[in-house]
Amino acid sequence: MFYIEKQGFLAFFPRLALHCAGLCALWGITLIYVVYLDEFGHVGPFISKDHKKYHESPVFGLAGYILPIEEVRNFGTWFFKLKCHLLDFEIKRSGEHPSTWEKKGSSLYTITNVTKYRELRRATNRILSKINSLGGHTFYVGIKKSHSPEEADANALYHSVLKEALKRLNDFCENDAPTNSKFLLILDEHEQRDAIITTASRQMYGGSQPMRHMIEPPFQIESHRYQTAQASDWISGLVGRIGAVWAEPTQYKDNDIFRRYFEARINRSSIRSGIRTNSAPSTSAVVSTPLSSSNP
Repeated sequence: MFYIEKQGFLAFFPRLALHCAGLCALWGITLIYVVYLDEFGHVGPFISKDHKKYHESPVFGLAGYILPIEEVRNFGTWFFKLKCHLLDFEIKRSGEHPSTWEKKGSSLYTITNVTKYRELRRATNRILSKINSLGGHTFYVGIKKSHSPEEADANALYHSVLKEALKRLNDFCENDAPTNSKFLLILDEHEQRDAIITTASRQMYGGSQPMRHMIEPPFQIESHRYQTAQASDWISGLVGRIGAVWAEPTQYKDNDIFRRYFEARINRSSIRSGIRTNSAPSTSAVVSTPLSSSNP
């Protein structure tokens, strides 16, 4: 098995990144992708935004990005510098080393922050553009929750969304990436670690359509120690805000600001992504590849 070993190749020639599939096919190179995903929304039941208990989010899913393996260090360093510049005041106030200081996407992408800070809006679009320039894509899979609190099963929902994500990533390597491309999946550390690995292993090797492009079951890491994982958390935080207004446009009308500034960019940078809301999306809320008809 071979992969591109020239450090920073796609970074120095970003236009070639847009044509890497053709180049890799021409050179006979197997391209390995690393996929970083984190949860967005909330895995528990949802009744309404104003409900006393079940008010967290109407959607749940996994979101992040896909990146060629040889660009991972390059992107991690770039994101670290962007984070330090954007959030310099908060990092210094914390007294922590910036490499292990973390700002959660759900705290970063608030209506107040996006409205008030042009620097945040600009940094977000830079992140999306950087991922694309390195031959990568943003990626998300999710669903609008519909089960009552009595019927809801948070673990079953997580595992179903995970299986859908694995299927889509395998399809990406099969149909959209260079021939014989493979992928590794990195997830934020989860309390159901053993069950998640078991689900992924069965999906990888079992059934009539095994995930032949998946190298190993997912690795789970502590996000505060990895810049690349922190970047996926930011993307998942943003997707969660947009997904909420897609699912419940009346209740989450204030979230239209996330659509205004970021929806088009997210749609352009994403591949094989979607949030099933059980209703036709608006013309701007493009779902690039619809989720399967059965509910996760």
